[in-house]
Amino acid sequence: MADHASVGFWVRRFLSEHLVHERGVSRNTQQSYRDTFCLFLPFVAAQRKTDVDKLVIDDLSPNIVLEFLSHLEQTRGCTVATRNQRLAALHAFARYTGNSSPEHTEWCAEIRNVPFKRGWRTPVTYLEKKEIEALLQAPDRRRELGQRDYALLLFLYNSGARVSEAVRVVIEDLTWDSTGTGSVKIHGKGRKVRFCPLWKKTMDELHCLIRGDPGRPLFLNRHGDAMTRFGVHGLVARYAEVTAEKIPSLKAKRISPHVVRHTTATHLLRAGVDINTIRVWLGYVSLDTTNIYAETDLATKAKALAACDPGGGNRRKKKWRDDPNLMEFLRKL
Repeated sequence: MADHASVGFWVRRFLSEHLVHERGVSRNTQQSYRDTFCLFLPFVAAQRKTDVDKLVIDDLSPNIVLEFLSHLEQTRGCTVATRNQRLAALHAFARYTGNSSPEHTEWCAEIRNVPFKRGWRTPVTYLEKKEIEALLQAPDRRRELGQRDYALLLFLYNSGARVSEAVRVVIEDLTWDSTGTGSVKIHGKGRKVRFCPLWKKTMDELHCLIRGDPGRPLFLNRHGDAMTRFGVHGLVARYAEVTAEKIPSLKAKRISPHVVRHTTATHLLRAGVDINTIRVWLGYVSLDTTNIYAETDLATKAKALAACDPGGGNRRKKKWRDDPNLMEFLRKL
């Protein structure tokens, strides 16, 4: 008979049944929730001086949750965003357990009352035009792997894809049109699919990578297997280190595939693309998320300021009292 007081019973059902079959979340999301419990449960067991397998739901008190969140920030050096991400996973677990077991409804409410923490939003890091151009020139394209690396970097910049999305692209996700340009089908978060236009130059470089089965991953490692997220992170970091010797400004920036994604968004904004189109392009759900680029980009702010600049001229501004149409409008109010 199942022990409904056991933490293990509910964690297994939450991870294996609820997330997979009821919510249908992506593999990445499943792993994120799993990682939360891999950190949280040993922490609680150590505090309670017992084994993880012997923990019961009442051991997961609001106070222990707060201690765990403090541990993440102070001992592990996690950011407020990471702290809140772990808390969101615990909230979801408590909600599932409370909905499935009426005897744990009160406990569920107590856990879900543990508040998220507000933190300063740090400006996103992105590359200036000359910096991204230098990064793209870093691979040795005379070598086969260098050609692949260049195609991958160009694809990341052109599409703004997340690294997890890029490594999932297969050959048949690419579509060419009559002009040589094309598009790629990107499988994003929450099983959402979007299509992103690609430059002719990008399509030409990707064409060199195409061989074999159309269902084969587009970006392969030296062993012929699909590249991993960690592999792409390492690749970008290596080329960033090389490029920083030529472009000193890069030494102050921690370059990752996600920084290339931020670069795409910022350059689209500077090119006059509206913020909602950028949201769709990058696969964001909320427009609020995309607004960080408008808040960060100084060039766009300067352009907006220039549009408001009176120019220092001596032209007499027409006062509202002199506008008969405006006065007529006011009289009728």
